Amino acid sequence: MVHTFNLTGMTCTGCQAKVQHVLESIDGVKAVDIDLQKGQAKITMQKHIDTAVFQDALKPYPKYQLTEEQKAMPVFEEESKNWFQTYKPVLLIFAYITGISLLVQAHNETFDWMLWMNHFMAGFFLVFSFFKLLNLAGFADSYAMYDIIAKRWRGYGYLYALLELALGLAFITGFNPILTNTVTLIVMSISLIGVLQSIFNKKKIKCACLGAVFNLPMSTITVIEDALMIIMSAIMLVILI
Repeated sequence: MVHTFNLTGMTCTGCQAKVQHVLESIDGVKAVDIDLQKGQAKITMQKHIDTAVFQDALKPYPKYQLTEEQKAMPVFEEESKNWFQTYKPVLLIFAYITGISLLVQAHNETFDWMLWMNHFMAGFFLVFSFFKLLNLAGFADSYAMYDIIAKRWRGYGYLYALLELALGLAFITGFNPILTNTVTLIVMSISLIGVLQSIFNKKKIKCACLGAVFNLPMSTITVIEDALMIIMSAIMLVILI
């Protein structure tokens, strides 16, 4: 993996060589490419290395300062679409999941609400995790713009997509219902906090619910998605406990 950092304090090729030698000596670093004019360093790593590790290595040379390159916020791009056209992907997905989960009940003499909610939530998490996994890095970047955990640790975006996949599989197989619903309640509640903060602050942020595939705005639709999972998991926990 390659990460780009900003580097200040270098004034000549001697500085460049010194900084490059220090960074290349760090365990896990494969290559360091420094652009003296731009004040940037592209570091190729065998695995992710925290920025603090590079900063600690340069502490003996305080004139050289390394910082993470600031990425542009994935902002929702305004398009000349009406409400239905904008949210058509989400509406179609919900229609498919609802329809299929209802059809599963067709052979039953009585409607089983618990079974229907299990199937609906399984479909929700499996489909939404699928779109996130299509561009996991893109999703992680978007999610880090508003989620309260991903803001502090970008890796949570990767973990969150895998959590959704795991929850989908857990609901469809009936794995430990109490644990599955408890995790769902906690994870979706945390997600909802970040969504509400963005909406209340009126930020035009691209919604990451369907990963980086669709250009959807953060809105009340996102709130409904998270709230629906929270309500369903809470209902099932009340019934199960």
